[in-house]
Amino acid sequence: MVLVLCIVMAVSIFTGCSRSSQSVAAKQKNKEALNTIRIWHDGDKAIIQLMENYLNEALTDDGITVKFEQKSGLTDQLKLYGNDEVNGPDMYMYAHDSLGMFVEMGALAPLTDVIDKNVYADMLPMTLKAGNYKNDQYLMPVYFETLLFIYNKDLWEGEVPSATEELYSYMKSHTDTAAGTYALVNQHSTAYNVAPFINGFGGFILNEQAEPGLNYIKTKEAIEYNKKFAQLEADGDYNTVNALFMDGKADAIIGGPWLISGVKEARINYGIKSLCDFKLPNGNTLIPYSGVQGIGVMKHAAKSKKDAVEKVLNEIVNPQLGIDLAQNSGCAPSNQKSYNTSSVANDEMIAAMRRTADIAQPMPNIPQMSVMWGPAESLLAAVNKSGKDLNTAADDYQKEAETAIADMQ
Repeated sequence: MVLVLCIVMAVSIFTGCSRSSQSVAAKQKNKEALNTIRIWHDGDKAIIQLMENYLNEALTDDGITVKFEQKSGLTDQLKLYGNDEVNGPDMYMYAHDSLGMFVEMGALAPLTDVIDKNVYADMLPMTLKAGNYKNDQYLMPVYFETLLFIYNKDLWEGEVPSATEELYSYMKSHTDTAAGTYALVNQHSTAYNVAPFINGFGGFILNEQAEPGLNYIKTKEAIEYNKKFAQLEADGDYNTVNALFMDGKADAIIGGPWLISGVKEARINYGIKSLCDFKLPNGNTLIPYSGVQGIGVMKHAAKSKKDAVEKVLNEIVNPQLGIDLAQNSGCAPSNQKSYNTSSVANDEMIAAMRRTADIAQPMPNIPQMSVMWGPAESLLAAVNKSGKDLNTAADDYQKEAETAIADMQ
């Protein structure tokens, strides 16, 4: 019996040790899971790698690991897994214009569920507006972009004008369509590229009440005004206008910062001017749309990983991250304090976008905007390329837009 008791006691001791060891391992695994933040994205690899390195270094002492995971078809992926705590992300980084859709599907938590609003007080107002939906802030803005006037200094004659009418005069005297050379090229039938005229005239593609404005009088005035520029801007196709500028057959182009790497590769001696430096006949400036890249928090992560998420967001608003993104990737930071650094403030492209940010309109982030691009661009093509009557075409595509919105209900 003594022998049996000894064996039982030994087994109990070893079993207890095993269970204790398993318990410690389980706790450690759970802690690691709570301190690992997965962020889905579909962004530029260099930008994302910079952000991942920055955040992981900044959060080392907190034991927090940030993993960015690239997803093709991010919108569809978030529709499937946005509410899935096991298979979905904890946060996501994406352009702001799809925000409303994700909020309406119940996937996102307001930032104020995790942090105090004072944390993002230094962000540019336009970038905050982009991430705000129904009076709640859902996106922490990181950087933004706007259209720019990019010109070839070796081709442009004299000073770049400060009024659109002066610009048009220059175009008339420096464009030879027969020879295939142009003063200025633009995607004249792409809604995003015509938005500076539409917004500047007081028109709108879609307002905050989800009402289309294709046949609104101010929108039509803008489209009519843009038409005379379009007649001197080649066919308006993305590839065509880019090739003309890169090949030195166009003095200038209206495009975004995404063109600059190609411009540099083509060894073009380029200059940049903000669109807000061009005044329209009505006294307003051109007012482009802006796209804002921001980070949102999934609703489940705001509860189960609140502490870790809070620390990540506090590092995202650090001005140094904006400085690093500007210096290494040419991004225009959302944090106003990042511009206190001379290398950021004196960068020609970033400085132009910073000025534009004061008047730019963030693209509408309500779900209905997704069905507006088609009718808007069909209207522009009908007027600029097919020569259809503006009033008739505007009424037709207004009805098409209204039907598309109604079908979303």
